[in-house]
Amino acid sequence: MINIKEQLKRSMAIAKKNLSIYYFRGPVIIQGLLIPAFLFISFSFKRNSPAVLLVSSLIGMALFFAVSAITPVIAPWETRMKTFERLLTSPISLWAIILGDIIASVLFGFFIVSAIFLILSLFVPSIHIHPLLYFGSLIASFAFSSLSVLISAPPADKPSDIMVISTLLKFPLLFISGVFVPITDLSGWHLLSLLSPLTYYMDLIRFSLQGSSLMSPFVNILILFIFSLLLFRLAVFWHQKSLKKRF
Repeated sequence: MINIKEQLKRSMAIAKKNLSIYYFRGPVIIQGLLIPAFLFISFSFKRNSPAVLLVSSLIGMALFFAVSAITPVIAPWETRMKTFERLLTSPISLWAIILGDIIASVLFGFFIVSAIFLILSLFVPSIHIHPLLYFGSLIASFAFSSLSVLISAPPADKPSDIMVISTLLKFPLLFISGVFVPITDLSGWHLLSLLSPLTYYMDLIRFSLQGSSLMSPFVNILILFIFSLLLFRLAVFWHQKSLKKRF
């Protein structure tokens, strides 16, 4: 029985492999950067919204799309190429494989959002990034990535099949999570927003930029941490359930 330390080493090896193969490529750039940019431009065009509201929406969309750009399709891609089956025959647990996929996604997403923080600090000196937002961004990245891996649990070998599910889920989450409209203005829909991890990240962003939020930043981080654990466990469970149908 390989101990947890050895499994984590193998997870890091998978993360390194994923970063070198799947990330920083055309489809990922489109999904992770251009789509949030176009949504941001459309949202801000001819609107008199405060700059802080627009910037918080940009940060939330950038992290959410960057983290979920490629993670949902890794499993079907590797199933189609038979590399997923090869991984499972090696001395590594399924949870460690999934963790490796998540780590790669978290690192990519945190790199993107950190670059945005740096650009804002250089060109918009009136905006100050609270240190808690860096930590919260890491936790939120893990939660979003775990959700993306959970989406990839159906035993499909065509990335397009999973991308349909991913798209159908991501865009409704944007609209109920306070990205475009504050939660307080969502009327009866605000209860649905509590089911989205993106809601708590947006609240954390607005605390960082505005100094005020619906909940304590520590509560937001705690809830994001709970989402991370829950979604990771669910992802491992459903991948384990669909494993026999995948091959």
